[in-house]
Amino acid sequence: MSYKRKEKIITVGYGNVNKVTVGGLNPLIFIGGPCAIESQEHSIKMAELIGKICEKVGISWIYKSCYDKDCRSSPESFHGLGIEGGLKILEKVRNEIGVPVVSDFSDPAWAEKTGEICDMVQIPAYLCRQTSILRSAAKTNRPIHLKKGQFMSPWNMKNSVQKIESNGNSQIILSDRGTFFGYNMLVNDMRCFPIMAETGYPVCFDATHSIQLPTSMGNISGGQREFIPYLVRSAVACGVNALFMEVHDDPDNALSDSNTVLHIDMLQNILYQAKEMHEMRLELSKKYEE
Repeated sequence: MSYKRKEKIITVGYGNVNKVTVGGLNPLIFIGGPCAIESQEHSIKMAELIGKICEKVGISWIYKSCYDKDCRSSPESFHGLGIEGGLKILEKVRNEIGVPVVSDFSDPAWAEKTGEICDMVQIPAYLCRQTSILRSAAKTNRPIHLKKGQFMSPWNMKNSVQKIESNGNSQIILSDRGTFFGYNMLVNDMRCFPIMAETGYPVCFDATHSIQLPTSMGNISGGQREFIPYLVRSAVACGVNALFMEVHDDPDNALSDSNTVLHIDMLQNILYQAKEMHEMRLELSKKYEE
C-alpha cells in the first residue's frame, strides 16, 4: 500500500456560500450540526454558534442536519420535519450564514430536490450499497458524502464508489462510522481510512455515530460520548481529510440521537486538537516526500 496518497480534490459549495475544499494536502474540514432539523430558530442558532467556533479555530466547515430520519428505531421517535419544510430551513441557513449545507436522504425520489438546495448530499450508512440511492445521488451532480455501512468492510466500499462513478459523478467523500461488533456495539478499525483512501477519494471520520450503542436502550440507542475525543485524535493521526460530528446545545433534550450528539461546549477544544494534529501530519508527510 502506498504511503503517498493522491486523492481527488472535492469542492463543496456553489453560489455565494464559502466554498470548502476537501482532500489531498488541504486543511482538515468539519461537517456538523444537529442530527435532525428541529426548527428554523434552532437551526439558525446552531449554525451561528458552530460558525463562531470554526472561525475561532480557523477551520472550514459544512452545516449538516437532516429533514427526515428514516432510520429511527421506534415509530414514536422524532423523524424530522419532512423534505419540504426541512429544505426551506436548510436554504435559510445557507443564505443567512453563508455556509454550505448537507442533508442525507433515504428515498431516491428525494434526491433531486435535496440536490437543488444542498451543496452536498449524504447517503446513510445503512443504504451505502443501495443502487437506486447511489444512482439518484450521482445524478444530483453534487458532491456525495458516502457513509460506510456498519456491516461493510472498507475494501468493499470500492463497489459503491464504482456505482456512483458509473452514473457520471466522481465527487465522493468516504466516511467511517464504526462497524458492528456483536449486538449493541460498534468499533472503529482505523485501518479503514488508508484502505478507503486507496479509491483515490478523501476520507472522513464520523465520531459521534461511532460511539453509538445501537438500540441498546430498547427502542433508542445509547452512546459513550466520553470517547469522542480519543477516537477523533486516532482518526486524524490516521490521515482523515474531514471530521464529522453531530452537535447540539442541549443534548439531553435533542429530538434525535440525544445519547450521542456532542455538546457544543466540547466542540472548540476537539477541533483545536484535531486541526493541530492534522497540520502536524501534513508537515511530516512533506518531510517524508522530500
